[in-house]
Amino acid sequence: MDWITLLRSLQSDFIKRLTSSCLLHCETEGQYSELTVISGERLKALREFCWQMAEKYKRTSPVRDVFISNLKGKLGEEVVKERLAAFVTEVDYEKRFGVGDGKVDFTLTFDPSVGIAVKSRHGSLNKVRWSINSEEVQKNAVVVCIFIQEEVNEAQPEYHLFFAGFLPTQMIKLKTGNILFGIEQLLYGSGLRCYLEQLESLTPANSHQTSQLGKYNLKHEHRYQQEKQHLPKTNFSSQQQQQSVKKNFSPDQNDYLRFHNGDMNLLSVKLGDECFEKEQYNAAINNYNQALKLNSQDAETFYKRGFAHSHIGDYKAAIADYVQAIEINPYYGKVYTKLGLARYHQGDYEGAIADYTQAIKMNPNDAVAYKSRADIRYQLRDYQGAIEDYNQALKINPNNSHLVNSKEAIELFTQSREVKPNDINGYKNRGDYRFDLGDYQGAIEDYTQVIKKSSHDIDAYYNRGQARCDLGDYQGAIEDYTQVIKTHPNDADAYYNRGHARYKLGDRQGVIDDFQKAADLYRKEGKLEEHKNTRERILDLEIEESLDILHF
Repeated sequence: MDWITLLRSLQSDFIKRLTSSCLLHCETEGQYSELTVISGERLKALREFCWQMAEKYKRTSPVRDVFISNLKGKLGEEVVKERLAAFVTEVDYEKRFGVGDGKVDFTLTFDPSVGIAVKSRHGSLNKVRWSINSEEVQKNAVVVCIFIQEEVNEAQPEYHLFFAGFLPTQMIKLKTGNILFGIEQLLYGSGLRCYLEQLESLTPANSHQTSQLGKYNLKHEHRYQQEKQHLPKTNFSSQQQQQSVKKNFSPDQNDYLRFHNGDMNLLSVKLGDECFEKEQYNAAINNYNQALKLNSQDAETFYKRGFAHSHIGDYKAAIADYVQAIEINPYYGKVYTKLGLARYHQGDYEGAIADYTQAIKMNPNDAVAYKSRADIRYQLRDYQGAIEDYNQALKINPNNSHLVNSKEAIELFTQSREVKPNDINGYKNRGDYRFDLGDYQGAIEDYTQVIKKSSHDIDAYYNRGQARCDLGDYQGAIEDYTQVIKTHPNDADAYYNRGHARYKLGDRQGVIDDFQKAADLYRKEGKLEEHKNTRERILDLEIEESLDILHF
């Protein structure tokens, strides 16, 4: 029996057990599990990220649609990250905003050229379909499919996520367009890591990581792990046991020791993390010291030790660790924010501003960096610079409680803006400020003044329509979007948003008509992603209509 036949047989058994809830559930990171549960603070962090993305793209798509679309993707990515752990690139919400851009969601740690695409879907298990396009097939080695049991929305307190399976892209013959597949066509998920490890064995030993890991083929590694389980945890230094392992495996003694050191490094880091969580910062530092003795090129451990030093007020040591982390990995974005904070505590305000500026360059969506830089600029009496940074922080994350003072500062600023009776641009700009702050009623008042003085100002109608929609005035929003369409009959976004408002009022046919028009215009404009998303909305509506359900 070949490996594909075996995984398909296991997949068939898995599908049967899905309906009976008899599933493998392992909470240990890096171990396979058919079920992953996400809730609590972990889910809160995902939601905060998705609201930031919704805020970023609210001018082109309804906020709720962007939020839900991003949350579906992030839930799936969290499953893959938990199951594969350090085997793949880390999902870092300070560093990797916009994960998924470029059609690759993860890359393998030992070979960044090997991509992994993650697809997440919710629906009826016997009808749910995942899709992949030709570009994704070209850029990824595998596509991983996640099934979300609960409907994705703003208030769901917990999600049960099933590792539905995976497909190697070499099995997908697709040169153009996209292809759909169901759960029965996937391979059983536990085979994913073994498949990726086979890719590892084919990777040339041209990097530090590959030179250490690539020498073990799957057979040797499997036997090594089995043998290691029978060795006492504290006796790895025993020459006799090392020779015994060497006798049973083809790798030489140096290879074995390198793997042993890697295990001890991971153990020290884990112990350090546990001490840090218990606020035992000195103990955490000691464990990180041990880890760095085994691997002096681990930027992440330098970052963690620097963070622990900051917690005990040793900012000088913290700065040294953060600088070392950056020397190892200049693109380690989140270090710059912590480095800026440490410099601030040392009184180096200009240095802190430079660090926050670098953090923003690497991640333009880092609201914390904007807010921190604003605080320092305010202390240095650079009030205009502070206002601009506060404003940007609020645009990125308007619901963050840590930005309350920032919001008050911006409100004072906008209230102080006097608008002359005939100053159309003044009303428009103040309306934009109010909209960004969530003062939708104030924004509507300003946009209405613009329309009174210039009845053909399409931007004012469009923006007022969005504000009305956010306040739940869907009929008013429909009227504004209709006015935009009268003047610009090829405005795809206006059709899409009007369709969304019509949906809220239960106008089924109106929704489908508007979405269909928007999809056609997106296709003509070459906006393929928007066209795809709109077509999916139409398909969902048609399916729901067939079931006599109208529910997103």
